[in-house]
Amino acid sequence: MKNKKLTFLILTVLLLSIIPLQAFSTSSEWLRPNGVPQPKDNRLTLQRVELGKLLFFDKRLSKSEEISCASCHNPELGWSDAEPKAIGHEGKVGPRNSPTILNTAYQTHQFWDGRVETLEEQALGPIEADVEMNMPLKELIPKLRKIQGYKILFDKAYPGLGITKDTLAKAIASFERTIVSTEAPFDRYIKGNKKAISKNAQDGFELFKDKGRCTDCHSGYNFSDGSFHNLGLKDGDKGRIEVRKGIEKATGAFKTPTLRDITKSGPYFHDGSVKTIHEATAICGNGGRFSDAKGLSLFMIDRDLTIDDIEKIVTFLRTLEGEPMKLKIPTKFPQ
Repeated sequence: MKNKKLTFLILTVLLLSIIPLQAFSTSSEWLRPNGVPQPKDNRLTLQRVELGKLLFFDKRLSKSEEISCASCHNPELGWSDAEPKAIGHEGKVGPRNSPTILNTAYQTHQFWDGRVETLEEQALGPIEADVEMNMPLKELIPKLRKIQGYKILFDKAYPGLGITKDTLAKAIASFERTIVSTEAPFDRYIKGNKKAISKNAQDGFELFKDKGRCTDCHSGYNFSDGSFHNLGLKDGDKGRIEVRKGIEKATGAFKTPTLRDITKSGPYFHDGSVKTIHEATAICGNGGRFSDAKGLSLFMIDRDLTIDDIEKIVTFLRTLEGEPMKLKIPTKFPQ
């Protein structure tokens, strides 16, 4: 009896080793999680979200008073800016593409290189960066404290704490947590409506999971593993290794972006060098731009995707686009 159990166990292990993981996937892994993750010390409230929205769109948070967070993360441009690389203070061009902030609430790391973990940590970085908003917090906080309207709103959102860099970060992060993708045709399909997407899109989804192995990096509801990969772009940016010193596999590695609303947030990749989804799919599906790149991700393998395969995968990716979230963009700000 023991020998039979052992034989069965060995056969099971061997079977699991040759069957692709995608064969065991279920529709539930693609469904929206219950609720948005939020820290215990900054639970979402209407007052915090509304305050954060005002701050997000208020150009007075920049040195020149001509740039807001929304300048690089425009809701009409997929929460990005349609530029290859971010353009900030006095027209300075940043080192990387402005990533979409859609669904950042579901991410465990922020920025392309993942140098911080929380939205609260992320929120203040662009404000102080000289190539972005160029506003030192030691100047911004006193400036905000002089605006009576903001004093009232901060007191309502964070009673007794006042306007500090901590409450400023928390307010902006609160608003950013509400920027989530809406229901897309794919969501209706995965819930059981097989007519929600076309046959080509359905074929594209199967290619996405199987032949293309896109789910090695783009998995789950947010279509991101939250990890970091080198796509063989050879653009000279050291990426994640600047954060994880000495970890060679982090060389040239960048965070896997969400594919939700991917049709709205081009150009693509951390260097903004790719204009179309077709090209991005071809690079990721066929071994990276340069297969000899140092630190190339182990997932960057030539999957021999044909032009027809790529077209079907792109057709599927278009089904991840939802209606724009309902958002009333402020035009008047506290005085």
